[in-house]
This record gives sequence, C-alpha cells and structure tokens, in this order.
Amino acid sequence: MNDRIISLDRFIMSEQSRYGGRGDFSAILSQIVFAAKVVAAQVSHAGLIEDILGRTGQKNVQGEEVQKLDEYANKVFINALNYIGKVCVMASEEEPDMIVIPPEHPKGDYVVMFDPLDGSTNIDVNVSIGTIFGIYKRVTGGGDGKLEDCLQTGSKLFGAGYIIYSSSVNLVYTTGNGVNVFSLDPSVGEFVLSNPNVRIPARGKIYSTNEGNQPYWKKGTREYIDYLKSERNTLGAPYSSRYIGSLVADFHRNLLKGGIFLYPEDTKDPKKPTGKLRLLYEANPLAFVVEQAGGWASTGYERILDITPAKLHQRVPLIIGSKDDVLEYEEFAKKNLS
Repeated sequence: MNDRIISLDRFIMSEQSRYGGRGDFSAILSQIVFAAKVVAAQVSHAGLIEDILGRTGQKNVQGEEVQKLDEYANKVFINALNYIGKVCVMASEEEPDMIVIPPEHPKGDYVVMFDPLDGSTNIDVNVSIGTIFGIYKRVTGGGDGKLEDCLQTGSKLFGAGYIIYSSSVNLVYTTGNGVNVFSLDPSVGEFVLSNPNVRIPARGKIYSTNEGNQPYWKKGTREYIDYLKSERNTLGAPYSSRYIGSLVADFHRNLLKGGIFLYPEDTKDPKKPTGKLRLLYEANPLAFVVEQAGGWASTGYERILDITPAKLHQRVPLIIGSKDDVLEYEEFAKKNLS
C-alpha cells in the first residue's frame, strides 16, 4: 500500500498515542467499523438477497414500521459490541429500553448510543442511508450500566460519528479533536483517510428541509425560508434547495459543502409543538460532529449539546450546519415565537 495512504487502524493508533488512553475507544470503534462493513455488504446486495428488503410487519418504540434491514443492522451492532468488555450499556433507536450487556460478558467504562440504520425507508429506491453513533464514558460505578449513564448531555460525548452507505461507504468521526472522513476501499476492504480535518464553511448556499411541512411550521420558520429564497438574505442571492430526505445524506453533503439542515418543531398539535428527530441517537452525535468541524446545532432556541435528556427516546427539533446560518435562523425563531 502507498505509504501516503493512511488506513483507519493507523490513524486510530496515531490518535491514541497522541492523546493518550488505554485503547478502549479504539476497540469500540473497531467493532463499529466491523459492523458497518457487514451492514454495507447487505445494503449493497439489497434487491438481490431474498427477504432483506421491505417491512417486518412490526412497529418500533417510535411507532414506525420496522424495515427488515433495520432489524438486521440493529442485531449486527449489538452483537459486535456486547462481548468486548469495553461497554457497560447500550441504547438503540430500535429498542424500547436500554440494552444490557449479557451477564457472561465483562463490563467496561463506555456507553454506546446508536441509530443502526437511519433513513432505511429509502433503501427500496436506492437512496443513501447510514448509521449514527455516540460514545460516552459512564458516570456510575462498575458493573452494569444504568439509565443515568445513557441520559447524559451531548457535551459529555467522548466520541461520535456516522457511516453513510452510498456510492462509496464513508465513515465520519470525531473524538473532540477535529473531524475526519474515511472511505471504504473495496479492493482491500479497509477504510482509508479521504478528507482530513474537515471544516464546514461558516455560511453555506444550501438549505435542506421538507417544505411539505410548511403548513405546520411556526411563523419564524416560514419567514426564514422565505428570506433564504429571496435576494434580501446575507448572500444577496437565493439559496439552493437540496433535500434528500435521509438525514445522514443531507447532513454529509452540507458538512462538506456548507449549508443548513432544518427539521424544526411543528404545530400539528398547537398545544404541544414537537420535534421529530431523536436527541440521543441522531441530534447529539451529529451536533458533536458539526461543532468539531466549526458548525452549530440548535433547536432554534438552545444549543443541542446543552439539553439534558429526560428519556431514552426524547425528540427535539434540529437545525444544524454552517454556524452563521444556524445562528441566523435562531434570530428568526426567537423574535417570532407565534
């Protein structure tokens, strides 16, 4: 291999020696990478393998139809992490409760939260999907992890990232020392560094949102989108609309090119405005990544990473991307709360 090509394993070892540590995080990340390769193989064969596409007929804790690939990916990530002795507890978007490490396996000092297959409803139409993960250090003593280990603010994340399954398979992760992108080289079966030290532009030219929800948006959100479409905005030219409908895909594009992704609160129930995305499995990990790249993540009113979770499957609005764009959205949201 070309000595200028940096493999993920080499990069992890370099980070470990530079910033210290016992290698526990490296072991966890290695297992996440292994699980991602297994899932990527199934995704690449979708449509060719019998009984891998479509719904299971079950609903998850969110009340959503479970895709067969959701169930498969969830099992793969659990089985990859539950025996290595580095993890004390896990939680998944697909599971109603915490995932307890089996009693026959040793317990470690880390907590792993994950969305095993974000955007899985798009697999039938060959749209990019992904896995999102966040890793915390436990706050309780030894033995089995507890709920308070899971319900930590995003600012306490030890590491976070995502894998995007697309024309190429990319791993994006940070341990709080910058953001790096690795691409899976299928010829050797290894992830190699493709975009080191990613920095998101302070302002973008792209907005990403489901404008079909506009009737349910608050006035501030409607005014902001109208502002982006006009020549009155800071750029002096309309922003381009780019919306895939797969969170990891929309986020990944904006991370590299700049822009803002919006899934704001809606008012379908006027007495209880809500967000849709999950704080622990989606919003927190991506917020940690974007801030390490120089961006920002907000509910429209507060920093995502400052929110204290009240429950495992808490939902929040998510406004994320280029920092100047997100802060500008907050001005619209806060000045007009009706």
